[in-house]
Amino acid sequence: MNLKRKVEIAVISDVHLGTYGCHAKQLLTYLNSIEPKKLILNGDIVDIWQFKKRYFPKSHLSIIKKIMDFAANGTEVVYITGNHDEMLRKFTDTEIGNISIVNKLVLNLDGKKAWFFHGDVFDISIQNAKWLAKLGGHGYDLLILLNSFVNWCLEKLGKERYSLSKKIKNSVKGALKYIHDFEQVATDLAIENGYDYVVCGHIHQPKMLVKENKNGKTTYLNSGDWVENFTALEYQFKRWKIYNYNKDKLAAFYADEDLKDMDTKDLIAAITIVEKPKKQKTKKD
Repeated sequence: MNLKRKVEIAVISDVHLGTYGCHAKQLLTYLNSIEPKKLILNGDIVDIWQFKKRYFPKSHLSIIKKIMDFAANGTEVVYITGNHDEMLRKFTDTEIGNISIVNKLVLNLDGKKAWFFHGDVFDISIQNAKWLAKLGGHGYDLLILLNSFVNWCLEKLGKERYSLSKKIKNSVKGALKYIHDFEQVATDLAIENGYDYVVCGHIHQPKMLVKENKNGKTTYLNSGDWVENFTALEYQFKRWKIYNYNKDKLAAFYADEDLKDMDTKDLIAAITIVEKPKKQKTKKD
């Protein structure tokens, strides 16, 4: 009996594979519980910043294997780049089979426009982000270049790259203000550009709310993370909802037996060579 839920769109972000904070087993359990038509990876899935630690356990490899299995079985996988995986921005607009890499995404969902992006471009300066992003489609790309340049300069000066998490942890008051400003700028820009939904990650705060100003209204959505909150976004039957692993009573039933018994070498081999599902042979009378 197939207990997997069919989902039109699933959105995950801020998984941070390759770090000690990543809860890959919980994420794998969630991915095993769904059958999405489209899987949107909204940034910071692989934490390339932390690769120096040489930490990439079997459970983290299993996530990559699972995502590639989705693609091999017909799921459209869209990888939206974030700041911790910004190296992938070199490959923007690359398509490999059912997997594509982009910096941002716009979809028409049942007659409504949805704007997807990670959100790190608002880090350097919320106000600068606002006027620059008003330039239109190229504004977001300019912000990405600005962020990359600032981080490059910091590295050359021997300083740490800009860290949102460190900024937020400095003070609760500062964190609340940043999150409020982030949501405000994202929704104001979405309304200005006629988007019914704006879908972000980055700030590790799962949320769904309707924001309104004098120019109109939009629905703000954030997929949260798999470091603290264990959340995702799902779109089905013309509605969005926040999935929360900690509230999923069926989660225990979705252990992946195939991956459990594979050793690390087998997993790496499986990731390198994705097998297409075999067609069942029909017996001739």
